[in-house]
Amino acid sequence: MVFLSSRFLTIFVLVVFVAGCATAARLKFDDLYGPSETVNRILEEPSPSLQVAGASDAIEQSKASKQALSEPEFYRDVKSIVDSRCVVCHGCYDAPCQFKMTSFESINRGAHKEKVYNGTRLLEASLSHLSVGINTPEQWRKEGFYPVLNERAQTPKANAQASVMHRMLQLKQAHPLPDGNLLPDSFDLSLDRDQECTKVEEFDDFARKRPLWGMPYGLPAIEDEKKQLLEQWIETGAKAQASQRVFVEENLEKVSLWESFFNGDSFKQRLMSRYIYEHLFLANLYFSENFTGHGEARAFYKLIRSTTPPTKPINEIVSRRPFDDPDGEFYYRLQRVKSTIVAKQHMPYALNGKRLNRWQDLFLKADYDVTGLPSYAPQIAANPFEAFKAIPVDSRYRFMLDEARFTIQGFIRGPVCRGQVALNVINDHFWVLFVDPSLEVKYASGDFLAREVKGLVLPAEKGSTALLPITSWLKYAKMEQEYLEAKESRFNEIFNADKKLELSMLWHGDGDNRNAALTVYRHFDSSSVITGLNGKTPKTAWVIDYSLLERIHYLLVAGFDVYGNAGHQLLTRLYMDFLRMEGEYAFLNLLPNDIAEQQLNHWYRDEQSQVAYYLQQLHHREFETSAIEFKTDNPKRELFELFRQAAGENVVDFDLINDNARRSRANYYQQKLQQLSDVKGLPLQHLPEQSLLRLTLDNGEQHLVSLVLNRAHTNVSHLYREESRLRPEEYTLSVIEGVVGTYPNVFLDVFESDLNRFVSAIGQLQSEEDYAKLLSSFGVRRTDKSFWSFSDSIHENYMNASPVEAGFLDFNRLQNR
Repeated sequence: MVFLSSRFLTIFVLVVFVAGCATAARLKFDDLYGPSETVNRILEEPSPSLQVAGASDAIEQSKASKQALSEPEFYRDVKSIVDSRCVVCHGCYDAPCQFKMTSFESINRGAHKEKVYNGTRLLEASLSHLSVGINTPEQWRKEGFYPVLNERAQTPKANAQASVMHRMLQLKQAHPLPDGNLLPDSFDLSLDRDQECTKVEEFDDFARKRPLWGMPYGLPAIEDEKKQLLEQWIETGAKAQASQRVFVEENLEKVSLWESFFNGDSFKQRLMSRYIYEHLFLANLYFSENFTGHGEARAFYKLIRSTTPPTKPINEIVSRRPFDDPDGEFYYRLQRVKSTIVAKQHMPYALNGKRLNRWQDLFLKADYDVTGLPSYAPQIAANPFEAFKAIPVDSRYRFMLDEARFTIQGFIRGPVCRGQVALNVINDHFWVLFVDPSLEVKYASGDFLAREVKGLVLPAEKGSTALLPITSWLKYAKMEQEYLEAKESRFNEIFNADKKLELSMLWHGDGDNRNAALTVYRHFDSSSVITGLNGKTPKTAWVIDYSLLERIHYLLVAGFDVYGNAGHQLLTRLYMDFLRMEGEYAFLNLLPNDIAEQQLNHWYRDEQSQVAYYLQQLHHREFETSAIEFKTDNPKRELFELFRQAAGENVVDFDLINDNARRSRANYYQQKLQQLSDVKGLPLQHLPEQSLLRLTLDNGEQHLVSLVLNRAHTNVSHLYREESRLRPEEYTLSVIEGVVGTYPNVFLDVFESDLNRFVSAIGQLQSEEDYAKLLSSFGVRRTDKSFWSFSDSIHENYMNASPVEAGFLDFNRLQNR
């Protein structure tokens, strides 16, 4: 008892001491610069009526405007610096201290000491993204966000000394990175590091403890001219012009056309719009018929729900999920994206006349009736097979297939910026094919799904606070088992000894749609999707039908909440196991039974209990399910080659670098990259997941090339201890022209004349020392004095090569090796 009392007293004294220090620091700033009070940083234009009347306040506004023109302004002078030097680390949910810098509003909002990514919280967290309906700094302060710009007396000295942002820049100037290739161990670059989210009142103590942690953290200082301009902007009040916050809208007619389409009156139109919205709410929509501009001049839009009708100012309805109850009358609106485009969250989706006609055919001209609208109750809204049962499966499936890459990309670039919990359920490299939509009609999939709808319930019905995830998982596991048994029984009725699966049962992209074949790359806690069959033949593949594609979307995109509790995240991950195995098994049905069983055993080494149901089905099957006549001793590889030939080059383009059979078409530098793609096994264990290479050809042209490490696992059935299941001797490397992956781990700079030496060095890697030598010859480390000019070159090349797809990359995963 005495011990407990003593311990309690010690904690009490410590808390009082810390609180006293914080109070003293605040009082010190109050004495120096006045009390804290939010500041209006918007420069308003003089009112036209005041200008005409010659009123005295118009004269004062005019003086203020002239002064503003002589001082740095955010959009005109500072935004490009912030984008290229700050957004690259402060651009997503996992930005340090929630300090996003992708817009003036987010900078003005400030920072927060709590992390968005928290795998231990017991209850769902409050939404803290910028579109939650909070519009003023005062409101954000009540939510726990503290200022990084001065909110005391507006003098140059106060604006500098009472600004975390300014003092972080000064700290870097006073304490630049130490000389040497590597940062000292005092830098913690791990994703789950304890963050030092210092308020300005705490900054002196922070600077004493962490003198090298000025901004940009763990990177070279911003160039003097850019830093001085940024500091001058802060010292003069960090102003932004009001007129610059509103884009000149060149697409008003198109916005009006599409808003009219989305807001039709009939039940059929309203159900269609709800379905489209719940699938495209993350899209950056653009009008492809007149898409122009470069960088931030590009016009992208979000499809949102608003309480106000078209032609009126938007009042967005903010919800955790797109199928949450809007709680009253609402309208679908197109809202211009005004924040910086970051690659990790950028999912462009084209709107044009062809798309409009296609959706009218699928949803409005199709022969079906809608007599009422589904409820927004979670048990209904979280189950798309219940909510949208009135819409034919053929219409829903073809809608998603038209942009299948976007659909799959949803759970990769969608609601998360750090997806290791969800993504370690998939292999590092696999290919995706799709069931032909005509089969869904031919075999009445809609009727089957209607019968099995109760077994297709998804975890999102539980909301974002799942308190008993394992108990819930057992329930969903039982329902999944029952669904699989019903599906297998139906499969055996349709496909038997007399009727088997043929290559024509796969979707061939209607002759020109490249979404028919996809490649997925996982980069530990992020991932990428590209069209085509890229890389060497992977270990696994999926074949996806309508019900599987829809469940993936409503599990990991529409139904996933990054602010959810640990139980919600765990339950989502466990359920995804079911969906992965379902897609893999559908692929195995196309192979001979004995080969399929061998493959499944190899995919799930040391964990066959996870696929016991599928192994049993394969082992006891009395007939072959595949009618494909294989002629080689590698039916899996042969299957993909047959599909390539059947679909044609308009659908599945050749991979000139990684595909040995197409090498004769390659030019000189591609032939050298082909040699690089042949490196496999143990040398690759020294490479990171994503390497981005700038290749300068002899003629001066520059190309970006991605080196994607494909790690091999005995299985991906477990949430933890992934390292113990890695098999480095089976690693492969995909060499892809262009940018694959938005979180580069290392930058490489290679000239065409040095390609032989570069390829040879990677093939001979045997140790960390060898890798360090490789970087000394070809790497651009985060300590490199030319880092920022190289970064600018990377982004310029990216934007020029991919004007629609490109966005700012994220440097939070750059290694220190």
